[in-house]
Formats: sequence, C-alpha cells, structure tokens
Amino acid sequence: MDRLLSMRTFHAVAEHGSFAAAARALDMAPAGATRLVSDLEAHLGTRLLQRTTRRLALTDSGEAYLAKLRAILGDIDEAHAEVQATTRDMRGTLRICAPPVLAVHILAPLIHDFAQLHPNVTLDIHVDAGDNQSVEDFDITLIGANQPPEGNYIARPILHGEGLLCAAPSYLKRHGSPQEPGDLARHRCLRIKQPNNPSRQWRLLHSGDSDRPLTVEVAPTMLANHADTLLRATLDGAGISSIPTDLAARHIQSGELVRVLSPWITGRLSVYVAMPTRKFIPSRTRVFVDFLIDRTKHGVATRRLGGGVA
Repeated sequence: MDRLLSMRTFHAVAEHGSFAAAARALDMAPAGATRLVSDLEAHLGTRLLQRTTRRLALTDSGEAYLAKLRAILGDIDEAHAEVQATTRDMRGTLRICAPPVLAVHILAPLIHDFAQLHPNVTLDIHVDAGDNQSVEDFDITLIGANQPPEGNYIARPILHGEGLLCAAPSYLKRHGSPQEPGDLARHRCLRIKQPNNPSRQWRLLHSGDSDRPLTVEVAPTMLANHADTLLRATLDGAGISSIPTDLAARHIQSGELVRVLSPWITGRLSVYVAMPTRKFIPSRTRVFVDFLIDRTKHGVATRRLGGGVA
C-alpha cells in the first residue's frame, strides 16, 4: 500500500465530503479512493469514517487523525516546495571536486566573474590530488583523461590538448636544443609521476605522422606528482618537461618557454566535467557548467588568436 497516497486520499475525502469528489480532485477512480481509505483503516486498526447512504462523517478517531494529518501533509508539501525551489533558484552551495592543476588553472580564474553574476551561490571546492575522485559525492567533478571516462554519470568535454615538450630559454642557452627525440637522453628531463608509467621511458607521438609512437630512454633529474611544481621548475630553467597545451601557450607567447622537438608530443589529454545524473540537476549546477564550458572555450580561442603554440 502507498501509505502517503492513502493518507492524502483520506484527507481529500474529509475535505470534499465524498469519495467521488475526492477521487475527481486526485484524478483517480472512486473505487480506488474507497479502497485506499479502507486499506488505511485496516492498517490503523480503527474506523476513520462513518459511512451511510446519505453522507460521510468522521469518527472520533478520524477527527483526531485528520488534525495530525493536516500538519504532516503540510510539512511534506513545504519540504517538496523547498527542494524544488533549490532546483530552480540560483542560490545555495555548489560542491566541486578537481585535481590541483585544474583547480588552479581552470576553476580559480572563473570564481570572481561567476560570483559577480550569481552572488547567492557558494562554491565549495575540494582539491583532490588522488586518482579516485567519487563523482557521486559532488555536484561537479573535473576529470583529466586521455579518453572519455566511464561510469554511472554524465561527462561533458570542456578542453582538449596535447603534452608539449618545453624548456626555458635559459636552459636551452646552457644545454642546447634537442634536434631529435633520442637527444633527450643527454638532457635534464623533468617528469610527472604517473601510475604504471616507467620514469626512464618517455613515449612520444609524432602529431604530423598519424601519431606515430616512439619510446625514448631518459634519465629524469626530477620527478613530481604536482603539475605546477613541474611547470615552475621548467620556467626556472631546470630542464625539459611536458606541459599541457593550455598551460604552455601563454608562457610560449611571452617567451618564458620554448617548444622543442615539434611536432613530437607526449600525448593527448582532455578535461571533462562530470555530474552524477541528469535528473533534478539544480539550476546553479547547470548554469555553472555552461559558464565553465563557455569561458574555457573563449580562453582557448583567445590564446590561439594571440599566437597559439607552434
């Protein structure tokens, strides 16, 4: 038995004075309304309505039950209204999870402008350096992956890029520029630590030759699990590293970094925004995702117009 529906049916019968009127109000058959009230009485073990051929009357138990029921149904309707309001209204807290590099370079630059547009939305950002973010625990999760992530959630791509081999001009002045991939063996290589990826083997792809792969042996002088640490060391002239296109672009344009071994790349990476489900997504979530995608695309277009990367 649908207990809540039985309670609503009894309430409607008492308010309208008949099963037929209550059934019309609830869009059900009169026989269905009669059965639901009878089931409720059987569950409670008492008669709520005194039925005669001419009219319905509440029993003493029915009067007492109806008084409590009005408050209960009122609270339920109010709770439903509040939840629906949070789904529609641009207010409340938006919980976001992202790895450090995406939090710093994608999320942080958007916070001011989004807050100006939607001052009643609070962004609760969780920066997680692990590889096992639980999409179900957050409204939005940013994921970097070389292929679309799989799971019981919806993932939309917001950015596509490549890993570019880069070095600071000061490093190249001291050590020279590699002319072919094998030259990396004699250079100071800075590597990001990745699971199941041997640090002494650097797999490159020739982007101008259908991504022809090549593995070169290197002796890393630095390993880090933090992309910004790697970027900082590269900018300071510590060696050659792989920098994602979107991070490298502005430093290449400014002359702080130089791309080497073009058109070789270290791989392709996409950034996805993931949400647990499409159903009942609050307006603040949908609006933030659209804002994120729009601003990211605009930023990429602006950098390309500004000179891009070679």
